[in-house]
Amino acid sequence: MAQSPRTWWLGRLDAFLSEAQRQSPPGELGRYRLLVGATLLLLVVSLMVAGSAPFFEPDVQARLGVGLGLASGFALALVFLRRWGSLRAASLLVCGLLVGGYMLATFAMPSPAIGAHATIMLIPALSVYLLGVRTGLLVTGFFCLNAAVLLPLYLSEFGARAPLFARPEMWISGVLDSVILLLGYGLSALFRMARDEAAATVLESERKLLSLIESTDDPVSALDPQGGLIIANTAARRLFLEAFGRDARMGDRLVAQSSEEKRAEWQAQLNRALQGHSVRYEVSFRAGERTVALDLSLYPILGEGGRPVGVTAFGRDITERKETEAKLGELHRSLMEVSRQAGMAEIATGVLHNVGNTLNSVNVSALLVAERLHGSRAPLLVRATDLLREHEADLSAFLAEDPRGRQLPEYLSSAARHVVEEQAALLEEMRGLIRNVEHIRAVVSMQQAHARFGGQVEQVPVSALIDDALRLHASSYERSGIRILREYAEVPPVPLDRHKLLQILVNLLNNARQALVECGREDKQLSIRVRREGEERLRIEVGDNGVGIAPENLARLFAHGFTTKKDGHGFGLHASALAAEEMNGRLSCVSGGRGQGATFIIELPMRGQEASA
Repeated sequence: MAQSPRTWWLGRLDAFLSEAQRQSPPGELGRYRLLVGATLLLLVVSLMVAGSAPFFEPDVQARLGVGLGLASGFALALVFLRRWGSLRAASLLVCGLLVGGYMLATFAMPSPAIGAHATIMLIPALSVYLLGVRTGLLVTGFFCLNAAVLLPLYLSEFGARAPLFARPEMWISGVLDSVILLLGYGLSALFRMARDEAAATVLESERKLLSLIESTDDPVSALDPQGGLIIANTAARRLFLEAFGRDARMGDRLVAQSSEEKRAEWQAQLNRALQGHSVRYEVSFRAGERTVALDLSLYPILGEGGRPVGVTAFGRDITERKETEAKLGELHRSLMEVSRQAGMAEIATGVLHNVGNTLNSVNVSALLVAERLHGSRAPLLVRATDLLREHEADLSAFLAEDPRGRQLPEYLSSAARHVVEEQAALLEEMRGLIRNVEHIRAVVSMQQAHARFGGQVEQVPVSALIDDALRLHASSYERSGIRILREYAEVPPVPLDRHKLLQILVNLLNNARQALVECGREDKQLSIRVRREGEERLRIEVGDNGVGIAPENLARLFAHGFTTKKDGHGFGLHASALAAEEMNGRLSCVSGGRGQGATFIIELPMRGQEASA
């Protein structure tokens, strides 16, 4: 950022001051700068007097001596000011050099005109501004005494050369010079008093402002255009001490020890504020053993012409809020993990119900097979073959003449028919066994597949996923006499988390089954509808004609811990609502009241979670 001429000149003046002097309050810093500027100007004038001495005969030596002497004195005054730093002592030294040097010049180069030299107007102006009204009056009065009395006496050699008032023009000139000096003093004093009054007013305003900013526990500070500290309240100073290990001083840069990335971000935000914009952003930094988070607001300080001349910074310590948000986030993740595990447990329960019921069928089929094998005619065929083997030598005679032999063909035919019938029955039972085992395998595979894909976004055929959820409850629906109605519109696969949607569906289907069982009606009916709402939304409705929901319970149905079940925990619907929100969707419920059934509605974006990526 380019420096203005004023800033450049002030920087040159500040180079003669110590670091502590540059950190002085604005009023005192202004007097330091004026003292340096006046001393430098007087130093240059003194050198000019010394340099021009050859042109002023016969006062060459006097001018050279006075000029070099004053130049040395003013140079020493600058060294004294920087080394020892006392503004009043340095001001007394400079004013004393100016008065003493001028008096020395009047006596070394005696002339009535020298008393009216333009330089004399610096004496009341500097003395009043640097030393105050009273001390300035003493300095000005002493100089008036020199101009009105001492110089005319010296020029008349105290009456030795001529009568004291032989040349009245000298006395009149001295008196006029004194009057002009006193007039200059009066104007300077009026200016000083007006300035002091204005400064007192400003100081009072600053006290009120400081009282205002000190009344808050939030850090508040004002910065110059370079980002240097101008003023800060106790909270800001305390935070600065905690962050940097030392007290804040005027001109300190708030991000001097931060990383390059944070300094660049801070400079960008500061530049925006200096362009007249209000800026708000969050910043975090290390402060001792902890990390502090601030909600920082920057507002421009407008000067003449509405141009920004600085920035006010208001900070809100949001460390506790951030820590709370982090804890809530962790709690939310834990809740969702518990929800996922609860959903998996519910799915596993459905799997166990299905597998258990199917295993009952497998057990019955196995017993029937065992009974049929136990009563099989196959051992009779063995006995018949044994008879044939016994009469192998006279087989023709045995079959023709022996009563047992004559019955053997009919016996074999009957036994063969029974064996064929047994085989058909056993094959049918085995097919049933295979179907039941395949059903067990399919249910277990489905549960494993859904568990495996938890947390991933994929293209999910929603209708097929609903059928999977229904299959988990199929046996309990059948036992309870619940009729299932499906109304599936043509919907393309939707990108979403398969497990989260399955978790919601399993929970809603289980709640619907319980509501239907509790209602005690004969025509228990569970309806599932899938349809699109426009081009962007998918709507899944799970409705039942069960016990319904009281109107006063609808508003808090999804709140954590709320339940109407005796053995409920108020977790399932809350977790389902959270899962729907995580998929950029919504879970809601409508019910006509008790005994009127209920319909739960899942609304999801057709573009799924990818839409928010």
